[in-house]
Amino acid sequence: MSNRDPAAIRVPYETTALVRDTCLCLHVQRAARALARLFDEALRPLGLTNGQFSLLMALNRPEPVAMGPVASLLAMDRTTLTAALKVLERRGLLTIAPDPNDRRSRKLSLTDAGHALLMTALPIWRRLHAELDDQLPDGEPERLRRDLIALGRSA
Repeated sequence: MSNRDPAAIRVPYETTALVRDTCLCLHVQRAARALARLFDEALRPLGLTNGQFSLLMALNRPEPVAMGPVASLLAMDRTTLTAALKVLERRGLLTIAPDPNDRRSRKLSLTDAGHALLMTALPIWRRLHAELDDQLPDGEPERLRRDLIALGRSA
């Protein structure tokens, strides 16, 4: 048992308020959760989450893509990406095939059903983005995007 004054070893509440009001990580996490809920709700009629939409969009390429670049783009580890891919593969939205140049590697591509679902989802995404852009103070959505991209690259 310590003879110290318990108040002397506690972080002052003023510090908690400072972190609450200034922590970039907290504010980005809160904004990300709020945006995720909005996009999840908008995409729900299509049976998609915002994460699944992003994954399908990441696969919308002229040629099949390896898992590494997709994981990097989405800032996901390969295990999480593999789990997410399996769900969409079972729905027939994408294929996972051995790389013909390296049998240990896998190539990912959208199926026709995946392309069709993206075409249906895209107007929903555009509408919601336009609404969000209009809600931003000072009408500077491009500045916010640039700042977030810069933060994502430095992490």
